[in-house]
Amino acid sequence: MSDLGPVPWPPAPIRTDRLVLRASEARDREAFIELLASPEVHAYLGGPRPREELEREMPEVPARWPGSFVVDLDGEMIGQVLIRRATAHRRPAAVGKVDLGYLFLPHAWGFGYAAEACTAALDWLERVLPGEPVVLATQTANAGSMRLAAKLGFTELERFWAWDAEQWLGMRPAVTLT
Repeated sequence: MSDLGPVPWPPAPIRTDRLVLRASEARDREAFIELLASPEVHAYLGGPRPREELEREMPEVPARWPGSFVVDLDGEMIGQVLIRRATAHRRPAAVGKVDLGYLFLPHAWGFGYAAEACTAALDWLERVLPGEPVVLATQTANAGSMRLAAKLGFTELERFWAWDAEQWLGMRPAVTLT
């Protein structure tokens, strides 16, 4: 669950040039299962979950909680952007800060959708919680995620070892919208 304080949820859909960020709906269930069962998506996230387990446990409307945006392209879910408070299981430098996460289906990789969706989510966050710094963690071996973190303005706070791999924790200072 997310703790974004008094932020009303769900917000109106957020539209970019190509995408819509919105709350999840029942029609997204199969895409969520695919996202969580994908070995490619979870190569740097501890591995995929078994599809049979997901089919059994996934609610009719998955991930319908504050901070969970479905990324929609032409009426189809292609990914998810997550905005939540970092908790004690994260690095001490991250605790209490807003944490950005994202997952995209492999067929949506390489088109700039993650950068577009994350930028829109961060802009939304700045409007509803002005002045909040944001953290992002990824494995250093995940070159795509490292490039995206730099493109979004995250700078390194620290590196650490967890889940049998070197991890990177970056922070993006609050941005003032003009």
